[in-house]
Amino acid sequence: MTFGTWLHTKLHGEHVGEDAYGNVYYKSKRVRSGGREERWVIYKGEAEASKVPPEWHGWLHHTVNAPLETPKQTWIKPHQANMTGTDKAYLPPGHDQRGGERAKATGDYQAWTPES
Repeated sequence: MTFGTWLHTKLHGEHVGEDAYGNVYYKSKRVRSGGREERWVIYKGEAEASKVPPEWHGWLHHTVNAPLETPKQTWIKPHQANMTGTDKAYLPPGHDQRGGERAKATGDYQAWTPES
């Protein structure tokens, strides 16, 4: 967090809540000229928008007036950061960085030709 963000939060922010990832949510103490309050998040760790869970996303974007309580489903996986551009990025089979070797065709493919 920068000094400016910290100062703005201390002077103008009102603490609203915290999510399971440790991100802290604030709203402005005053209503802005457009009739809506300003809302923001202070991320725990690296600032990455995908770390905002759905129940807080709606609140941040003024879709709902209060963060929603969503039931935790057993099939929901924990958040993973976007690994694009890192050594842990997903590379499909045949990608140049995985050797560039694709699996051989199984014989169920017929190439299209204009005369057929």
